[in-house]
Amino acid sequence: MNILSKIRLPLVAALAAVSIVPAAIAQADWPQQPVTIVMTFPAGSGVDVVGRTIQEPLSRVLGQPVVIDYKVGAAGNVALEYVSRAKPDGYTLVFGTAATHGSNAALYKKLPFDVEADFVPVTPIIDVSNVLTVNPDVMNVRTFKEFVDLVKANPGKYNYASTGNGTGTHMAFAEMNSKLGLNMVHVPYKGGPEAMQGVLKGETCCIMNQVQTVLTQYKAGKVRLLGVTTARRVGVIQEVPTIAESGVPGAQNFESTTWFALFAPKGTDPAVTAKMNAAVRQVLQMPEVRAKLEGTGNAVRLETPEQFRVTVKNNRQKWAEVVRAANITID
Repeated sequence: MNILSKIRLPLVAALAAVSIVPAAIAQADWPQQPVTIVMTFPAGSGVDVVGRTIQEPLSRVLGQPVVIDYKVGAAGNVALEYVSRAKPDGYTLVFGTAATHGSNAALYKKLPFDVEADFVPVTPIIDVSNVLTVNPDVMNVRTFKEFVDLVKANPGKYNYASTGNGTGTHMAFAEMNSKLGLNMVHVPYKGGPEAMQGVLKGETCCIMNQVQTVLTQYKAGKVRLLGVTTARRVGVIQEVPTIAESGVPGAQNFESTTWFALFAPKGTDPAVTAKMNAAVRQVLQMPEVRAKLEGTGNAVRLETPEQFRVTVKNNRQKWAEVVRAANITID
């Protein structure tokens, strides 16, 4: 080895070390500025309610403000496209769902991003309980079996609401219709509040909505709850049976749940996602936060980024099968 080579090697090593140090320091000190969570659905929706619940305590844990930004449209795809192009520094995350990162991949054939390749699963937040909710003035039924019998006796007559094409509420209802052979007309709205108003006004007969979204109207006696989509009854509405309990043929093993979660753009450093995951887990285990989330019918979900990655993969496979079975198309 000549003298120049002997000089060059230590110099290259030194320069490499210098370039690595600032990145390592930045990761260790993250966050050093506000963290923005981009919402896939509008203010007042289920994701918004949960996002607002964790916003302030998460700010305290991170030591930086957590800012909520709305990029609403196309069943969450507007927000996902925006975040897929964001700088992968941990300061822009998206509040996704089992629909945005699951069924949408099967429903939309020309997405400007890849839900798997362009995002890094950071952390789940909750599992969401859905419940079949009906306007008793439109559908005078008191049990899930009566609901099924009425729909089957009147194919194509009844309209059901959803919070938008391809959303979790749409997919849950579509899965039920497919499994039970129900013929109903889908009416998509622009979000949760609008969909619920559609049911209350009688524009539609019913919706498979999140428990947290229908609780107020249920307690006020304006809607009737016929069955939850979870494997077990939901504590806050313990009197409402599961759909699987109904005795309706084909409903014995029915379970249709969704989750809310945070994702980062691809390329985000694992050290940053691990830190955010730990911060969210800390928030979710705060008694007051947990009580608020579970008090509206949700279940806190704690997983590492690696565990959650498997959850997301399995979710995509499940909803792809539902889309094929129900023959649902969006574009």
